[in-house]
Amino acid sequence: MRRLTLLPAILALLAGLPAIAQQRPADLQPLPEVPPPPPMVDSAPEPQVTITRRGQDKVEEFRVNGRLYMMKVTPPRGKPYYLIDNQGDGKWSRHEGVESGLRVPQWVITTF
Repeated sequence: MRRLTLLPAILALLAGLPAIAQQRPADLQPLPEVPPPPPMVDSAPEPQVTITRRGQDKVEEFRVNGRLYMMKVTPPRGKPYYLIDNQGDGKWSRHEGVESGLRVPQWVITTF
């Protein structure tokens, strides 16, 4: 029986909450405008491609941060092939396609 007498009091209290919530303080200031989000920066730099001719072959040189890491050689007849510097030590290996064989990702964490 005691629960039934508290129920109307609780309902009356809950009905009055919206009226209490609508009262505004006297020193209310508008919120400042939200600044736009910073532009997204892609951490992977775009490779710089230089196209040259060596004899009759067309050579495309791919560089990142000034370091030459791959060349695509297109002869006038035949299939193009790639010269790739896998270790960065100047030893080039020839590949018939970029996707030939297993290439383990090798990222530079930091340089000194």
